[in-house]
Amino acid sequence: MEMAEREEGSEESPPEVEIPEAVVETARRARRVVAVTGAGVSAESGVPTFRDAMTGLWARFRAEDLATPEAFARDPATVWAWYVWRRRLLEGVRPNPAHEALAEMSSLYPEFALVTQNVDGLHQRAGSTDVIELHGNLARDRCEVECGSWPGRTDEEGPPPCPACGRRLRPDVVWFGELLPSGALMTAFEAAEQCDLLLSIGTSGLVEPAASIPRVAHASGATVVVVNPEPSGPPGERMIHLRGPAGIVLPALLTRIREG
Repeated sequence: MEMAEREEGSEESPPEVEIPEAVVETARRARRVVAVTGAGVSAESGVPTFRDAMTGLWARFRAEDLATPEAFARDPATVWAWYVWRRRLLEGVRPNPAHEALAEMSSLYPEFALVTQNVDGLHQRAGSTDVIELHGNLARDRCEVECGSWPGRTDEEGPPPCPACGRRLRPDVVWFGELLPSGALMTAFEAAEQCDLLLSIGTSGLVEPAASIPRVAHASGATVVVVNPEPSGPPGERMIHLRGPAGIVLPALLTRIREG
């Protein structure tokens, strides 16, 4: 899958998006905001999702067969090589206007929490700080037995030993069959319980436990705004859907908020 990049100096204006006045007013009044992002946001930068077929040497594999503790235990060299390949794919990818809009939006509110299911680090590269990463980050490695060593990223061709205990390092991402990091999940749910507005962006809202975060916010009295090109559930009281790519909808929303 080719990496989509915006051309430098492009003068093409993005399509106009109509943001309902109710959404604008809610966003202007909000003091505590949570944004939850999924694979759809990164896909707009050209990052392949797990639903995309892999290419090249990896075409004969399924992501679901590599991203597991069992696969790493059985063939650590192959799993490690796949993650090296994925990291190199990200080297040609840049944050898109959705990432940039969220980074700017964080400065408008006394409390702003950005929760992501993505592992590509594009939010941080766009300028967001204190990102709550539910699935980890491809740019980091950790000890396979969680001995407490977090050495950061290594670029060796095979899984190197942990500098603290000598066991293997592994990518610091959540694999199939593993629990999400409890600290990040608890922080995300606490922010959802206390927020006035939650933005659910580029996610199907079907995969638990992350799918419950918007529901917790809604049950606690927050307005939930779903940003997705495709329908993802019926609208209702304090549940608003904005159809369209996040890279178009979020900059438009940001512009309207600033007009107030």
